[in-house]
Amino acid sequence: MTRPDPRSSVMAIDAYVPGKSAAPEGVRLFKLSANETPLGPSPRAIEALRSAAAGVAAYPDGSSSRLREAIGARWGLDPAQIIAGAGSDDILELLALAYVGPGDEGVYSQYGFLEYKIVILGAGGTPVVAPETNYTANVDAILSKVTDKTKIVFLANPNNPTGTFLPRREIERLAGALPKRVLLVLDAAYAEYVWRDDYEAGIDLVRGNENVVMTRTFSKAFGLAGVRLGWGYAPAHVIEAMNRIRSPFNVSSLASAAGIAALEDRAHLDTAVEHNDKWRPWLTREIEALGLSVLPSVANFIAIRFPDEPGLRASDVERFLTSRGLVLRAIDAYDMPQFLRLTVGAQEANELVVAALREFLQSASRSAPTRVAHG
Repeated sequence: MTRPDPRSSVMAIDAYVPGKSAAPEGVRLFKLSANETPLGPSPRAIEALRSAAAGVAAYPDGSSSRLREAIGARWGLDPAQIIAGAGSDDILELLALAYVGPGDEGVYSQYGFLEYKIVILGAGGTPVVAPETNYTANVDAILSKVTDKTKIVFLANPNNPTGTFLPRREIERLAGALPKRVLLVLDAAYAEYVWRDDYEAGIDLVRGNENVVMTRTFSKAFGLAGVRLGWGYAPAHVIEAMNRIRSPFNVSSLASAAGIAALEDRAHLDTAVEHNDKWRPWLTREIEALGLSVLPSVANFIAIRFPDEPGLRASDVERFLTSRGLVLRAIDAYDMPQFLRLTVGAQEANELVVAALREFLQSASRSAPTRVAHG
């Protein structure tokens, strides 16, 4: 040995690559690759950040007590069963570190969020993938992958990058069928966007079970991705385990202040959700009218499928759109190379994407007149 070597599971990790955030020089950028809200944060949150800036010489509250109280008041939860983190990614990592080790397995669905594999491997465990059905998690497939070695199951609901979700009855069936020794983590990062009677983010399931955790984020509908703020709701014994290993000041005073102010501004959140409710269906209809297929989504993005034909592949479309400043998310890392993920943007960006896709497809059709369909 001539140098320290990391654990083999660490070197098996493919580092997470965020969505592109740059356009060619001189071209106006429309970043539609990271599922950020086009409305930005609440003005109250911005003002809270300014006010909190004067106190950054002091360490933040190590337990994020005021933030946890605000979250508890907003959703009717016991603050003692809430943990805050630097984004919900922080909570996912804490859960893996607390419950997974060498020889253990963690299960997640085929097109589930890439972070699950990363945190399982980072904890020394073995990732196990459950196949999906029509790009939607399948409860029976997940249960079939559970063994004596399984310690944790991660499920994004709604899922990123597909936008699909499992209804309440299926989530309840999964929770009821899992062995009580297996932790079920419901990642509800996009819950604010889902207004359906058959959707359950996880609050009721946490209340009724000792092995269910729900994670949430301020990065999406609340528009605070840049300050890194998320939270988890879990049984008291799970919170205790995570608190033993989390870093002492894992949430900054700036993030806490912004989060509290964002929770107070209900009108801003409602406006963000209403914008999404208007433009996600519009984008879906307009893009399908071009002959392309779109996965059914309940989040603030859609996954668009392109033909596996020279000149019409997702990579071809991505280059074309990027040249016009329209930056979408390639999702090859999810083994979905034929798709691009499009974040719902402002009206101008949405209309420009549809127009650019129409231009691309018309140009491709003219160059190959025998091609009949684009879907």
